[in-house]
Amino acid sequence: MQTRKKYIFLTFLASWLLLFFFGGDQLRRSGFFSKRKAEARRNWPRWTDRSLLKSFADPEELQSDGDPSLPSPRAQRAARLSVYKNSRCRMETCFDFSRCEKHGFKVFTYPRERDQPLSESYSKILASVERSRYYTPNPEEACLFILSIDTLDRDHLSGQYVRNVDEKIRSFPLWNGGRNHLIFNLYSGTWPNYTEDLGFDIGQAILAKASFYTKSFRPGFDISIPLFSKDHPQRGGERGWLYQDSIPPKKKYLLVFKGKRYLTGIGSGTRNALHHIHNGKDIVSLTTCKHGKDWEKHKDVRCDKDNVDYEKFDYQELLHNSTFCIVPRGRRLGSFRFLEALQAACIPVLLSDGWELPFAEAIDWGKAAVVGNERLLLQIPSAVRCIHPERVLAFQQQTQFLWDAYFSSVDKIVHTTLEIVKDRLLPHRSRSRFLWNTLPGGLLALPDFSTHLGDFPFYYLQHGSGPSEKFTAFIRAVSLACSLSQPILRLIQAVSESQYCAQILVLWSCEKPPPPSRKWPQTAVPLTIIQGRRKLSDRFFPYTAIQTDAVLSLDEHTSLSTSEVDFAFVVWRSFPERIVGFPTRSHFWDAEQRRWGYTSKWTNELSIVLTAAAFYHRYPAGEGPAGWGARPHPAPPPRSLPRYYHSLFTEYLPAGLRELVDGLAACEDILMNVLVAAVTKLPPIKVTQRKQHKETVPQQVKGTAGAAGSRRFTQRQDCLNQLADWFGYMPLVSSQLRLDPVLFKDQVSVLRKKYPRLEKP
Repeated sequence: MQTRKKYIFLTFLASWLLLFFFGGDQLRRSGFFSKRKAEARRNWPRWTDRSLLKSFADPEELQSDGDPSLPSPRAQRAARLSVYKNSRCRMETCFDFSRCEKHGFKVFTYPRERDQPLSESYSKILASVERSRYYTPNPEEACLFILSIDTLDRDHLSGQYVRNVDEKIRSFPLWNGGRNHLIFNLYSGTWPNYTEDLGFDIGQAILAKASFYTKSFRPGFDISIPLFSKDHPQRGGERGWLYQDSIPPKKKYLLVFKGKRYLTGIGSGTRNALHHIHNGKDIVSLTTCKHGKDWEKHKDVRCDKDNVDYEKFDYQELLHNSTFCIVPRGRRLGSFRFLEALQAACIPVLLSDGWELPFAEAIDWGKAAVVGNERLLLQIPSAVRCIHPERVLAFQQQTQFLWDAYFSSVDKIVHTTLEIVKDRLLPHRSRSRFLWNTLPGGLLALPDFSTHLGDFPFYYLQHGSGPSEKFTAFIRAVSLACSLSQPILRLIQAVSESQYCAQILVLWSCEKPPPPSRKWPQTAVPLTIIQGRRKLSDRFFPYTAIQTDAVLSLDEHTSLSTSEVDFAFVVWRSFPERIVGFPTRSHFWDAEQRRWGYTSKWTNELSIVLTAAAFYHRYPAGEGPAGWGARPHPAPPPRSLPRYYHSLFTEYLPAGLRELVDGLAACEDILMNVLVAAVTKLPPIKVTQRKQHKETVPQQVKGTAGAAGSRRFTQRQDCLNQLADWFGYMPLVSSQLRLDPVLFKDQVSVLRKKYPRLEKP
């Protein structure tokens, strides 16, 4: 009986358990517990210690599940699919590589239509493309096409919104469904949702877009660019705010923000919560409600106080005096504040979930920015306090490098975009992330030259290598007499006796052919004659005959001793990324004429070393004429070595700039100095010289030497100003350094001196 009751009880219990297990869902959906759950929802949260616990948010704020004006995830996905119909595009599937095989990477911009207005920003973008070394006016040669229709602002409420883009681009015979096209965009979507709708079908075109959402971004195909204002400079741009020895060990503020507070709509959640981290001491977070037409309709209890506090601080002062700057999302994911923080060396703290950071394919943002989470805002202060001061300084230095290398001008933003596309065409010859994220940056480390770090002069120390132990003497002969003069014969003899000389090349740039081999002096090293094209820029062409890292550039009338050459080469091996030489000049700003001045006066300042007698690193990227020997010599073994600055001069600079050099006498050495300074951010180095260098005047014009010298000086000054205008700033760096041998001119025995002949008159 006892056992029977026990089984009945267990059966009854099991039945109830099964009922609640399988039928509980139906009970929950019924109104059985609806009354109690509704009451609990209205009273949540029930703080038993409400009077003691500090409140960081209103109950209404906590109970809100989000802005009802925002679209649902399903609606957002549908909007993205309507814009990016070719969402699976990759370079292998939506780009025609065959167009780039014959002429290489060339870019064509569509002709501008007269009745089609262009915004200031898009005009700058097109100008940057046409100033690049990849531009071609011939569409048959083009690998990449860029529309002349302004697609930057696709907010249909904007005055710069261009209508009927779909109809226009489909009428272009080159459109081909967008294949091999690059489209630039800064603003997409409109109030209230700000979706990524561009208002036209981009087809298979590559999209270079600001505020790119990661779920819409096509990896390896699209490119995320920064949002920049219409006042962003075309070229050059202001330098960063972090100067050497100018930053205090600890700034006044740790973390700052000053900007708009959106009361409703997309982007309002993050900015409305920023006041929680404000402490008024080392963390300053200021917002204002005063923006838009109807802000007073939506103002809350904090607005009046926030507006008053907002006016107490200057935005530029906060940028200058803060270590970290909060960069929250606005209506769109990106904001102007991002570039402002980079320039100010204020480490960006990004609060924009889902933002594909600008040029993230190439740039390692983990070295220059703190990427936060909008939902974890209250953890940001403690997180940045934990960053070690040494790492903070490294972050600040990287912000300055990235600003100067890729973001300080529209030219750099556009050229970085083009270089990323070009790297995708030949992945095995593309730049590594190390080259992109280390001085001098991806725009100046040409993969056509080399992808091996040991070939670049500024990576020798990091790579544990060094330049070759020999140099090539490169003598440029332009004498109107077209004969072998005594100065060039003495120069060849002195250079050939150097223990470091590997070969001598003579660039013969005269109308008449060079003298026969029997008239050239006998030397212990190979002597090769190269027939020039009578252009000033020829001396910096990457000739394949140059087989050493170091090049000693000489003019035919230069007077040097073997000791001077030896000492200068020893100095250069310690500074292979710089120009090291003898004759120097300097530049200065003429406030009266408001232009750059050029002077040959001997002063303590120098910024130019003339290539009439100077060492520098070579840089190849093209095959030049090898020349022909003046007499039989065993040819050096063929090698592929870097001629770094030769290659930059020939490949990096546009043809128009080299034509400028060829049109102005004595301008090529100034351009080489400007180019090296732009790469290294360092001045040249002057070494000991027995005699003061004088710029020679050909014998045929000795009677008018004064007029010729004055005209030459004026041309040099004009050249300097035109180069500064092209670069957008003055790259030259002044220095007061001169290197002499140990015991130079000291009152000690000559036997103790390594270069005693340097002191002889």
